[in-house]
Formats: sequence, structure tokens, C-alpha cells
Amino acid sequence: MVKIAFPTEEDETISAHLGAAPYFTVVTLNDDGSTTLERRAKPAHSHEPSERHAAGAHQGGHGAAMLAAIADCQVLIARGMGQPAYERAQAQGLTVYLVAERTVSAALAAYRAGTLRSDPRRVHRHGEG
Repeated sequence: MVKIAFPTEEDETISAHLGAAPYFTVVTLNDDGSTTLERRAKPAHSHEPSERHAAGAHQGGHGAAMLAAIADCQVLIARGMGQPAYERAQAQGLTVYLVAERTVSAALAAYRAGTLRSDPRRVHRHGEG
């Protein structure tokens, strides 16, 4: 069994920024070949992707709380995230994919086919570009 977390919007759209997503969609790939899907509320992170953070906003506990919601997952598939969140996710033991796919179904199909590729350029430092 593998649990895969996707930071998502209201539907199956993968959020452009991990911190701005209101939900995690968790897909469980069961050993018998079946799939289950669950939507979990993600602890709030009150900024839009285009807004800058206050100084030190990524140093505190909100990042840890955000990832605690997916502590039972092994994989995190996102479209983009800041460097602190990326490092925290890896330290938590998650295999992180940063992808161009915009929907859960497209990213999941590529993951299952073994063709999903991670782009490290999708990790950004806050305060840059």
C-alpha cells in the first residue's frame, strides 16, 4: 500500500503552491490494485501564491502542522513549494515530486506508469521572483 498526497484546490486541481492549497487529496494505492481517495482539510496558510510572506513566516510551526496532516503518506506530489517546505517534507520521509501536471488524475496516471518526473526548479526561495 502507498499513500500519495496532493495539495489541491476545490476540485482535483493540484495547487500551484503547496502553502496556498486548502486541501490535501490523499490517494491510497492498495495492494489488491484498488484505489481509495480522501480529501483532508489542510491547516490554513493565509496567503496567495503571488503574495510575499512576512519575515520569518517559514521558520515556525505552520509548516510542520501542514505536513502533520499527511504524516501517514509516503509520497507528496505538488506543482511547487518553498525551500523550507521541501526540506521539511523530505525530513519527514516523504518522496517529493514537483511536477507540471495540473490534475490529480494526470499526475497519478504518470506515477502509476512510472513516467512522473520531478523538476527541482519548482522549489523556490521565498522573497525571490
